[in-house]
Parts: sequence; structure tokens; C-alpha cells
Amino acid sequence: MSGSFVLALDEGSSSCRSILVDASGGMHGEQRADVVWNTPRPSWVELDPVRLWQDQLCTVRRSMTQVGATGRDLAAVAVTTHRETSMLWDRATGEPVHPAVVWISKQSDEIVRRWSAEGLDELFRQRTGLFNDSFFSAAKVAWMLEHVPGVRRRAEAGEIAFGTPDTWLLWNLTGGRSHLTDHTCASRTALFNLEALAWDEELCAILGIPMEIFPDAVASDSDFGLSSADVLGAEVPVRAVIADQQAGLFGQAGYAPGSAKNTFGTAGVLTVNAGEKPVLVDGLTSSVGWTIRGTTDYELEGVVFHSGQTLSWMKDNLKLFRTNDEIEALSRAVPDSGGVYVVPAFGGMCAPHWDREAKAAVVGLTLESTAAHVVRAGMDSMAFQTADIIDALEAGGMPVDVLKVDGGSARSDLLCQLTADLSGKVIQRPTSLERTALGAAFVAGLGVGLWDGIVDLEQTWTCEREFIPLIDEATREARHAGWREALDRTLPRRFAAARS
Repeated sequence: MSGSFVLALDEGSSSCRSILVDASGGMHGEQRADVVWNTPRPSWVELDPVRLWQDQLCTVRRSMTQVGATGRDLAAVAVTTHRETSMLWDRATGEPVHPAVVWISKQSDEIVRRWSAEGLDELFRQRTGLFNDSFFSAAKVAWMLEHVPGVRRRAEAGEIAFGTPDTWLLWNLTGGRSHLTDHTCASRTALFNLEALAWDEELCAILGIPMEIFPDAVASDSDFGLSSADVLGAEVPVRAVIADQQAGLFGQAGYAPGSAKNTFGTAGVLTVNAGEKPVLVDGLTSSVGWTIRGTTDYELEGVVFHSGQTLSWMKDNLKLFRTNDEIEALSRAVPDSGGVYVVPAFGGMCAPHWDREAKAAVVGLTLESTAAHVVRAGMDSMAFQTADIIDALEAGGMPVDVLKVDGGSARSDLLCQLTADLSGKVIQRPTSLERTALGAAFVAGLGVGLWDGIVDLEQTWTCEREFIPLIDEATREARHAGWREALDRTLPRRFAAARS
């Protein structure tokens, strides 16, 4: 190892970041840029892959300049990205053939319904650990193959490459020399066999997705190639590719089975280490947590489509407040939500409900309701959805005693306390909330000897504050009863069940 830093590229749903991590786990020179979504039609969400790479590269160069680092100061590069977003590009030119289809986009819903009618739902579940849902990459790829003229023929001829954002960034980092992904990112496509740790050829044949488009799927700590000298000023080994939520669990020292963390970001994601065999739990997805040093750990996961984005909607669309700094004070201006419940199913309801037809609703408004009540209900919804996922985990035999939190919204003391109260669990907030980039850097650093092993990494994690439940079980159950009633009124499947 010649350099002293790991350069971590952290491309998320709302922003891309670059950070330099040193041997103590210290983070330096963080730079970020917004990720710009386009909505060409209602419920369609896309982004420009070329701009995504250019913005990420800009943060890399600004980060290195801020620290005064050159390519020779880098021991390795780590890549972590948001998942499920899908893109296809020309292998010869590197030009995308269509905008990237973002994880939240609904343009492939009709394909999902068609596959359900063909009886494929259980096949998806058993082979991939996921669901037949437009959230995952499978239907997005199928949509592009069906709707972009000439792409299917070119894909079958081996002229088209597929990738989620990690593969796209890696392709550009290495000047098109590496068309790779890791097991974690592959396991979020609904095209990857969890048991075999390989693309599922039989499933892909049924779906009409040609195998020629796929990157090789390898361990998270593999040698992913060398960065081009014109990118970083030197050829630096890329020694980690790992999906963002899995990287967050690794950065939160979630190395033992049962370790759990929840990220309060644009979306909310609760991830728990499930051990060395895949586990299926009703309402939750099973994926690869990481494959490191020859061992694969699996994870159970619950995704909340709209977590922090619910509050952004209240700010940008409803104009209930002007800046994010006002959220905490406005939510504390009232003792509770005054019987108001926000069900943030703006793009359907994800784990553990999985109702793609659900629409968002505000339930329980009265003439006494104020903006503060609605914002407080938005905060409550983030905690309620987290508690629902914990309930599903425990019903499936995976107890959670302590939940670590990260993500931008975890800075809120009120949100952390609400989550403790409504889940009945101890919430631990680390000293640094930037765990995703750190987790990816840890994986790369292990590969090049910056750290010797897990024990070294565990020592970098410290708790800034612990939140314990402050309400009794009867109060907790009464509040959950109101939340469940709001869900019953809003989600089509629950509404139908409640009426029958």
C-alpha cells in the first residue's frame, strides 16, 4: 500500500459525495453535488447517466483539492451507490441508450402486472429474495428492452451493457475497462440468484432478458481494476464496490447476526445482518449483505419509499415551512400530532406492506389541526414505518434489541426519540452519521491492508447519544392503533380486507 487515504465515492438518491478516509477512520474533504431527477411523465423518474458521472467526478476532484491529495496519496478507491436504478449503454462508445430509470419510477408497472398474471411472483421471491415490483431493476431493464428502438437486437448481439449506478461509475472510473458489479448490488436487481450468487439464467430466459448485457458479479472486496490516470492523476486500485445500505450496515459495525441499523434518508431503510444463509421473512427482502474475505453475510431489509422525502414534500409542495432547520421546532410546537396521521404512499407503500396501488393520504384532520400537527404527523410516519418493519422482523424470528441510526434526518433528537417510543427499542446514534461512505472505505481498506480486521473497524464506532423508550406499552399500542386505522383507510389491500 503506497497511499494514506481511501477515496470513497458515495452516490446516493439525492446527492453524490466524495470523502477521503484515513487509517483512523477519520473523514476529510467531503464534497457533494445534487443528483438531479427528471420527470418526463407523471410517476416516471429518470436521470442523466452522463451528468451523474460528471457531477460525481467533480466532487472527487474538489475533495482531493481540499485535502491537498494527489493520486499518489490514495491507497484505494471505494464505490458505494444507491441501488435498483438501471441503465443501458453502448459497450463501444460508453454512451447511454436511454436515461437511467430511477428506483422510484413507475413506468414499468404494466410489466410487473403482466409478470404477476403469468404467475411469476413466487419465482421472484424464491430465487432472488425480492418481490416482483417496479422498485427493482428487472422490470426497468425489460421496459427499456421493449421500448427503446433497436436495443433488444443490439443487447442480444452483445453490444449493450447493463448496470446499476455502481457499475456505471466503475466503467467510467476505469475508462471502460471494468464491467463489474458486486454481489450486494446484483442482489437488488431481482435477477440474481441468492443461493448460487450468480445471475439467474432460467429466470432471465423467462423474462426475455439476454445474459449478454450483464456485468460479472464478484465479491465486494474484489480487485475491480485500476482507475484511469486521467481521472485521479494516477492508476489507483478500486478495491470495493458495495451497495449503499449494505455499506451503511458495515460502517455501523453490524458484523454480527442480529445487528441492525436504520437509515433516515430520502427513503428509509432498516437493515439487519441475517448471518451466512439467506432468510425469507414476510414483507421484507433478503439480499447479500457483503462478500468479504471469502465469506458472504446476508441481510434482511425493509425499505420505506418516502422517509425524509415526506418532509421535503411538506416544505416544497405544501409550503408548511421554509427550511429544514424549522422542522424540529415546528414539530415540537405541539405535544403530539393531534390525531393526524400521514400515510406517505406517494409511489405506493413499500415494506412490509408492498401495496403498489396505494396513494398518499393525510388522515384525521379537524378544524383544530395546524401545520405543526401535520409536520409532526410526518415525523411520526417515519417512526411508525420503522416500527412496522421491526414488528415484521420479530414476527419472522429475527429479534431486534438495539437499532443504530444514520442518515440526515437522524440528526433530529425528536425523530430518534419518536422511533424509540413507537418501536419500544433502544436507539443508538453514532458520533458520525456518515456511515455509508465510511463502510465502503472500510471494505477497500481491508483489501489493501489499511486495517487488519473487523476488530480494528469496531473500535472506530462510538455512540454519541442513546435514546430509550419513554412511553408505556398501553400508550404505544394506542398510537399504533391509530396508525393502523389510517393504513386501513388508505392502502387498497388493507381497505378491502377491513371491509370484508
